[in-house]
Amino acid sequence: MAEIINLRQVRKARARAEAEAKAEENRIAFGRPKKAKTLQQRRKALETERHEGHRLERGPKTDA
Repeated sequence: MAEIINLRQVRKARARAEAEAKAEENRIAFGRPKKAKTLQQRRKALETERHEGHRLERGPKTDA
């Protein structure tokens, strides 16, 4: 004979598991400490500054 299951409990368990999986993804995406965030921002700014420093400066265009 088959085991009797309560569908409501199964649905709730599945919803809890999905919510926990979503929470784990959010912890990874948004759970960085402030120090890590600021360090990444500083590195990005330094990288941009260095990249822009190699830009060739051109004088104003003159129509001759």
